[in-house]
Amino acid sequence: MKNSTLLVFIDNKLIFASEKRWLYPLIDLNQFLKENDMARNHLLVEDKVVGRASALILVYLGIHQVKANILSKLGRDILDRFNVHYKYEHLVDQISCTTEMLLKSETDPQTAFYLILTRVNNK
Repeated sequence: MKNSTLLVFIDNKLIFASEKRWLYPLIDLNQFLKENDMARNHLLVEDKVVGRASALILVYLGIHQVKANILSKLGRDILDRFNVHYKYEHLVDQISCTTEMLLKSETDPQTAFYLILTRVNNK
């Protein structure tokens, strides 16, 4: 798990890990959650970087607990808006990512998720 960018725990037990970059770990987590029935409100997601796009996806996935190494203020705004409990190591103004800027004014998690999937499918 040394190179993991995303870890997911339930009751302190690791259930999902990814070493992928960008938003791919969260997209994979969505598929994992579809295939495995579990109470999402008990999941803890640890992510290296949580920006606005990540925060919107986490809300879309029904995650209520997040721990980030780096959290953007735009991501924090979304987590606050949807009452997601979070902790972070470093708070930054924004993530240097095109997706963060594309979703700067987006507040609907479902819309954001489908916009991100569209970007993924067009790459």
